[in-house]
Amino acid sequence: MGLSVITGGGGFIGSNMVCFLLEKGQQVRVLDNFETGRRENLTEVKGRIEVIEGDIRDMDTVRKAVRGAEVIYHLAALGSVPRSIKDPATTNDVNVNGIFNMLMAAREAKARRFVFASSSSVYGQSEVLPQHEGLPLAPISPYGASKAIGEIYCRTFYETYGLETVCLRYYNVFGPRQDPASQYAAAIPLFVSALLRNQSPTIFDDGEQSRGFTYIENVMQANWKAANAAKTHGEAMNISTANAVTVNTVVQAIQKLMGKEHIQPKYTAPRPGDIKHSLADISRARKTIGYEPLVSFEEGIQKAIRWYMENLK
Repeated sequence: MGLSVITGGGGFIGSNMVCFLLEKGQQVRVLDNFETGRRENLTEVKGRIEVIEGDIRDMDTVRKAVRGAEVIYHLAALGSVPRSIKDPATTNDVNVNGIFNMLMAAREAKARRFVFASSSSVYGQSEVLPQHEGLPLAPISPYGASKAIGEIYCRTFYETYGLETVCLRYYNVFGPRQDPASQYAAAIPLFVSALLRNQSPTIFDDGEQSRGFTYIENVMQANWKAANAAKTHGEAMNISTANAVTVNTVVQAIQKLMGKEHIQPKYTAPRPGDIKHSLADISRARKTIGYEPLVSFEEGIQKAIRWYMENLK
């Protein structure tokens, strides 16, 4: 049973990954400063994992966290395109300096595999759909730029030092433990939260923008497969479902599942940095790590709504 280290383990994706790895019989250590992550997300696994409270920008803390690690899942980051536009300096500090520290420490610790949570934001306003990994990196936000730089560092550490890295470009992940209370919360929990209060959900732009909304279980499977695939060479690959849905379709699905069709959404101006359409070609992930999205958007949204209605009241 190898040691898996998860940075950002108190966050939405991280805490789900903690539970997933424990079910796989893995030994788990979490590094999180709980600035955006929540301690409550780890309550049910208390006593079964090691938690180091600290910042990925502090090299001594990072070295301590990765000591003895077989696999490192680097999920910690300052997320959100709007946040990065408002405060690009902090986004750069956390996301760029953070991954550099993690890679340095992973190399020193002789970790077997380094899995990096990248983002579809690296593509920017791509005219080519579906987006494939052969497209140039063209982010239009500091957040997207920070993820692109992280990918370049992962590739460099493989080419220069032989550290086996793999970069997973997540597409609009949703599911249990996604926090609607944050100023920069993701769309789906915000829509659900508004409808639970019998308020109109807010849609930026006309709602016809499309996204590859990806249920959290698919992402956990991708992380696991990336960590255990044959030798990796710093590749980046898309992790999503095979199709995209519009934001209007998402809201309509949520309204129907919650019995709130009578509450109409309100539309407002587009946000800076938001892209119009996002759709992934997932053939590289299928070929390289054996990834297959097992949960469709329709099934995932039903699972998510059940959790939200039980936990967001």
